[in-house]
Amino acid sequence: MRIGVIADTHVPSRAKKLPAALVEGLQGVDLILHAGDWVTLDIVQELEKIAPVDGIAGNNDGEEIVRRFGRKKLLTLAGYQIGMVHGDGRSKTTERRAWEAFKGEGVDVIVFGHSHIPLSRMQDGVLLFNPGSPTDKRRQPKFSYGIIQLGETVKANHFFYSDKS
Repeated sequence: MRIGVIADTHVPSRAKKLPAALVEGLQGVDLILHAGDWVTLDIVQELEKIAPVDGIAGNNDGEEIVRRFGRKKLLTLAGYQIGMVHGDGRSKTTERRAWEAFKGEGVDVIVFGHSHIPLSRMQDGVLLFNPGSPTDKRRQPKFSYGIIQLGETVKANHFFYSDKS
């Protein structure tokens, strides 16, 4: 199973539409997971033209998005437990908050966003994955998204680009 992973799209405040490099890079995925800060449900419709979409709400999302997706989610995909949370909150780092959100839940992967900083690392046998942002790189050198492949093992890669148009 090939999963496109995005977060922090912030459309329309950070971009008027999804970047062409992102849309092209997501072609052929089986599912798209969004780790929050969609800002508008219009993005769901755009992403659904590519593949089925699931996700969670972030701190910049309104009640409509929260009702549709929730703030925390546990998915079973291809036999793996995937935890999703945006990662916002007080105290600690975004990564630490995401890790603690699924403590004791037996997850294989934790997908989170909020920091706009791409991250892919193992902690105690769990993959922590933040795709970064496809529209708001902040202090990062490039915009980014991720692809997670679930097969005999879990493989995760980031994809970077400079032009968000």
